[in-house]
Amino acid sequence: MKFLITALFLTLFTFSAFGQNEQAPIAEKSFAYKDWTYKNLEGEGETNLRKFTEGKKFVMVVYWAPWCPNWKHDVAFIQQLHEKYKDKGLTIIGVANYDSVEKMKAHVAQYKLTFPMVYDKTTYGDREKTVHFTQRREAGDLRKWGTPWYIFLDPGKLKKDGEALTEKTMVVNGELVKADAENYIQEKLGLTSAASAKVEECDPATKTLAVSKP
Repeated sequence: MKFLITALFLTLFTFSAFGQNEQAPIAEKSFAYKDWTYKNLEGEGETNLRKFTEGKKFVMVVYWAPWCPNWKHDVAFIQQLHEKYKDKGLTIIGVANYDSVEKMKAHVAQYKLTFPMVYDKTTYGDREKTVHFTQRREAGDLRKWGTPWYIFLDPGKLKKDGEALTEKTMVVNGELVKADAENYIQEKLGLTSAASAKVEECDPATKTLAVSKP
């Protein structure tokens, strides 16, 4: 009996330690988010982020690794955001890291991801050699691997030249809080309206409309 209780405790501890999500809020961080040029995951050539953002309304950069369980918690939601808002002004680009190109491509195919993808480092051993690592640290992200990691960019406010695109940006150091993320995206795309103020039935005592704040 004592053995079973011990085994159960260890199981619960393992789940607690390694099975938790790492959701984080959208927060403004002051650090120089650098421009980059990475190889395209599909097809030939490279993508430069500054050029990629030109003419776009709102851009979300998501860093991920194929094997990361925390990224797998978000992956379907990110594809849904792409499908729902791509024609309304949201542009998503993925930056893959820390695995082989073959596994990156297999992951994209498995989850039927259709937004653009680039890749940086392709081995575990390069973790501390990536710009991704140093930029996360500058943004206050102390996770070991740091995926997923989100950067939100307003193209109209980015620097036109230089190493840094911006000195301040909105960041998520972890998984998205889905409702908050979608509300934020809708706001940035100008999709929120007076409808967010819910009009309730008339108050019979005052004969006036009761309006709840959004």
